[in-house]
Amino acid sequence: MKVVVAHNRYREAMPSGENVIVDTEIVQLRAAGVEVLPFQRSSDSIAALPPAEKALLPLSPIYGRAAQRDLAQLLKAERPDVFHLHNPYPLLSPWVVRTAHAHGVPVVQTVHNYRQVCSSGLYFRDGHNCQDCKGKLIGWPAVQHRCYRGSAAQSALMATTLAVHRPTWRSVDRFIALTDRIAAHLHDYGIPDERIVVKPNGLPDPGEPAPLGDGFLYGARLSPEKGLGLLLDAWRRHPDGSLGTLRIAGDGELRPLAEQAAAERSDVLYLGILDREGMREVRDESAVVVAVPTWNDVLPTVILEAMAAGRPVVGTAVGGIPYLIGDAGWVVEPDPAALADALARARTGAAALAPAARARYLDQFHPDVLTPRLIGVYTSLTANSDPPSR
Repeated sequence: MKVVVAHNRYREAMPSGENVIVDTEIVQLRAAGVEVLPFQRSSDSIAALPPAEKALLPLSPIYGRAAQRDLAQLLKAERPDVFHLHNPYPLLSPWVVRTAHAHGVPVVQTVHNYRQVCSSGLYFRDGHNCQDCKGKLIGWPAVQHRCYRGSAAQSALMATTLAVHRPTWRSVDRFIALTDRIAAHLHDYGIPDERIVVKPNGLPDPGEPAPLGDGFLYGARLSPEKGLGLLLDAWRRHPDGSLGTLRIAGDGELRPLAEQAAAERSDVLYLGILDREGMREVRDESAVVVAVPTWNDVLPTVILEAMAAGRPVVGTAVGGIPYLIGDAGWVVEPDPAALADALARARTGAAALAPAARARYLDQFHPDVLTPRLIGVYTSLTANSDPPSR
């Protein structure tokens, strides 16, 4: 079987779990004998684009002429069985779905966020969850609130893109929903249930876990929806040193909050941006991983990494987090008092739940479990001579 895996990579300066998942999935598919043809673009390349291409960049979410040309050449030369799309923005454009269909190739898309409807993809703005654009023909609230990159002009373009490509998304042959919440989002969007498969992401097995360390690890983009402010509010409700050490890794607009907390308290360490090896080391030094977004986060990779490493998780009851954690941690409402209580319980209960975290990873998120399911999605499309009606 031959599969094109398409993805617009997020900037490396802003660590992306989605980039990690796509890379991992390619490795897993190849290990299972699938011939994978990556078709990727990187947002890091935008700065180096020639002036003529950069001038057309605002239109690329709608069409992406260079991407369609290159994809058409690849499809003609390789004649793949399936086209598997992850993130199309900004350089690929959802138009790649139409290009694949024009060449008779069925399309699978893994849905990592809510961008069929929401210009930011988060259903979150100004510090709170928001679905103002849901059900609207065009998302003018996104323009009013500058939801895409803080720009009214770019938000207008993205809202237009979402309106133009509503028929495009509804033509996708099979959607992979990472959780039942994403499946419900797609159903509300008008996708028939028979074209939705619920399959989470997985990660390669890092091997037997290291012995539990001490304290907590928070590793995320330091932006409002990721819950750093909530965590620090909860942490300050305990005396300095009573919970062990809180290690904070990442960067973003809320970096000053992390630096201030580290300056004020001896039990808070701000580590900045860490690569994968650096994250592995500080995870091994910790006993519990904290993932406390306030938006409906779909399927945080940091939780998968924690369970694979035998670390239980404290998480908020939003998005796909309760589904992910299961019995491998503590799930609480995104409230400082509730989180402060959970941190105290995790401090004393980490050792008891560590085996459950590792077992949940092995049972639900190991490549040996998930890769055959993904290949099964591909096979369900290629086994039929007639593609599903669109």
